[in-house]
Amino acid sequence: MYSYTPAEKRQRAKLFRQGFHQALADCVDPKVNARIDAIDRVAAERGQRELNALHAVREKDRQAVATAKATLRTAPWAERAAARRQVRDAEQQLRRSERAVNRAERRD
Repeated sequence: MYSYTPAEKRQRAKLFRQGFHQALADCVDPKVNARIDAIDRVAAERGQRELNALHAVREKDRQAVATAKATLRTAPWAERAAARRQVRDAEQQLRRSERAVNRAERRD
């Protein structure tokens, strides 16, 4: 997964155009390709950190769902409605975090 900053996107696009024009002239400067590769390495590292953080959030949300379900199973009758709402909210948060992880993995 790559995560480019806006400045990196602009710089990479500029370098790409520059390399494209040089390729048309058949005199590509290796510094252009090296700079694009450096930007890609930094973006890949940042993307991996963000993906790891998303996985951590998803695991925390899975644990919250399990805790809410255990609370529901052990709740007294008067508190069951609140426990069900807690389970529903935890499951909704888990779905949101799973969708975020899936979107991030598809962008890879």
